[in-house]
Amino acid sequence: MKCLVVIAHPLEDSLCKHLAKETIAHLKAKGYEITVKDLYAESFSPALTHAERQSYFTEEFDSSALERDLRQLKETQSLVLIFPTWWFGFPAILKGWFDRVWAPGHAYDHADNNKAILPKLDNLVEMKVITTLGSPRWVDLLILRQPVRRVLKTAILGTCAPKCRFQMLSLYGSESLSKEKVDRFIRKIRTRF
Repeated sequence: MKCLVVIAHPLEDSLCKHLAKETIAHLKAKGYEITVKDLYAESFSPALTHAERQSYFTEEFDSSALERDLRQLKETQSLVLIFPTWWFGFPAILKGWFDRVWAPGHAYDHADNNKAILPKLDNLVEMKVITTLGSPRWVDLLILRQPVRRVLKTAILGTCAPKCRFQMLSLYGSESLSKEKVDRFIRKIRTRF
């Protein structure tokens, strides 16, 4: 299965990069054909350009600066996202990747008469998500009601790839974890993914 691993953390020695390395090794061992997209290492620009935004509702989206990214997304069968949850949302660089790459004419089509948009990512079979949070689980679950999970599963996949299977693993209290807790989480990745 063609797998795109998108990593969104600026520090090379971060917990996210460690989890990414372990996840990639695990998926390779299972036979996945891995492409790694490290948004910070690539200096991906998260800001929608003037031309891109202006072309959102025209016949053809201005994809001139995104050909490689769009091709990767459309060829991907398994998408793995690895990122920290900051302020109960995506890092800006990952949000920008969604804004720019999950674009009209590629990830979805606009429908006539303000109806629901039409999905185009039939190639996407599964999305696996690994995120770290500094907060405890109860804050994300009971107070904020898992905003990142809801946006990914309902808003993004629900409109662009509704048949895609979704799995998400969240590592809470990530700023003060013991090696044992990190190792236990890696075992969970290997079991679930």
